[in-house]
Amino acid sequence: MTDLSARATERKPSFLSRIVRRIIIWIYDLKGWKIDGGLPRDIKKYVIAGAPHTSNWDFVFFAGATEKEGIQPNFMGKHTLFKGVMRNFMLDMGGIPIDRTKRMNAVEQITEEFKTRDELALVIAVEGTRTTDGEWKSGFYHIAQSAGVPIVPAWVCNKRNILGFGPPMMPTGNYPDDLAKLAAFMRSKLPDYARYKVVEAQAERLKHEAKGEG
Repeated sequence: MTDLSARATERKPSFLSRIVRRIIIWIYDLKGWKIDGGLPRDIKKYVIAGAPHTSNWDFVFFAGATEKEGIQPNFMGKHTLFKGVMRNFMLDMGGIPIDRTKRMNAVEQITEEFKTRDELALVIAVEGTRTTDGEWKSGFYHIAQSAGVPIVPAWVCNKRNILGFGPPMMPTGNYPDDLAKLAAFMRSKLPDYARYKVVEAQAERLKHEAKGEG
């Protein structure tokens, strides 16, 4: 655990973080969001792979859902964001500083966090940015595989105000096949959603490339 993370567990959450959490829950309830499928209760460490990432409100509704589930979600952030007056707030909201100037890369740094913590639910927006066509970045998978923890898929339907969680899946080391399984779960929840079709096509393309057919 980083020194910053360790200090965060030794003090009372900041006033700002407590206020922000209350606001998030208030907005979540006001919008009438509901949860379809809960987070695992018997597993303390996992990567939550969330998609789609379409607006800045995604964080608010996701934070509200995990709060309702009684889970403190964590996320990665540049270490420069954990300085000055923002340090305690970022830590209290679940932030984990990642220093890209260190010899260890981001996957190695977050793997160390998994090793040293008793509980860690790491949230990753698998599309990376809101401007992508829906293909997933593989970082979430490499982190889960390196840390030896399962992946919990999380889907969102903004039209119906539903946020759902799927069953945990341990990475097998075969990324194309595992991605296909995750895509199939997402499609089962929103069969006609275009961005989930993109992930499904991505998985099939990666399978062909792995076989030397692409």
